Amino acid sequence: MTAERGADALSIGDVAERTGLAEATLRMWEARHGFPEPERLPSGHRRYSERDVEIVRRVLEERDRGLSLGAAIERARTTGAAAGESLFAGLRRRRPDLVPHLLPKRAMIALSHAMEDELCARAERGVLVGAFQEERFYRAAERRWRELARTADVAVVLADFDELRRPPGVPAELPLAPTDPIMREWGIVCSTPSYSVCLAGLERPGQRGRADLERRFETIWTVDPDVVDAAARICCELIARPAPRLADEIAELLDRAPAAAEDRFTVAAAVTSRMVAYLAQGGPPASSRTAGASARRAR
Repeated sequence: MTAERGADALSIGDVAERTGLAEATLRMWEARHGFPEPERLPSGHRRYSERDVEIVRRVLEERDRGLSLGAAIERARTTGAAAGESLFAGLRRRRPDLVPHLLPKRAMIALSHAMEDELCARAERGVLVGAFQEERFYRAAERRWRELARTADVAVVLADFDELRRPPGVPAELPLAPTDPIMREWGIVCSTPSYSVCLAGLERPGQRGRADLERRFETIWTVDPDVVDAAARICCELIARPAPRLADEIAELLDRAPAAAEDRFTVAAAVTSRMVAYLAQGGPPASSRTAGASARRAR
């Protein structure tokens, strides 16, 4: 692999932890298939990049679909070289100091709704982007997102829509291709003058048989305005492929908008309090639980 590895390169233990694959299996793949291709330190220790982690995950997903290991590696290498960026991987590359945490689906639902509720309570203008993977998941949450879009300067949802649609006053609907990395992700990005928040979750592969609400996601969430701005600009790159004018509009809004002025600890406390309340009540209503699931299964 040709991805750059620097001071933030990952050890084989890091890759094992991030992918759920045993270190011995990684070494076996390398010996038998020449994959992954880590750099070697003078000490002989292996070092990997974030791109290596992404492609190992793709191999595991292709294996889950029934491909042989050799075929899965070949397909993951090919699509990995050609695919666009994802929100989760883009944030990890730009900010390697961000530490993902494993969260079950029930916590992801509560956190998503807490972020959305806080935005609704503030009724501020700004940029709002959501990643829903499949159109049916967005349709289940469409009424809620239409309400959120009423005060936004721009609201965009990404899913496997048949076509690009931008009806007035509601979220623009942007189609994703099946090979887009963000099809595997759960995402919310919101940037307003006083409220910046971002959630990026990547479902771990190989979770067949796990109870639906206990499926786990590697998750980054933050109220740091600089990180949220980076996430919004990654979304611009994703949006630019199907809708370059819309991406330019969002970039212009981000360029002229000041960083969120409110103390980030106040924002974090507000979102966390709402999340805890949802969890204490058993989570959001069942009808809302289909918003933003993985590409393979509903939340």
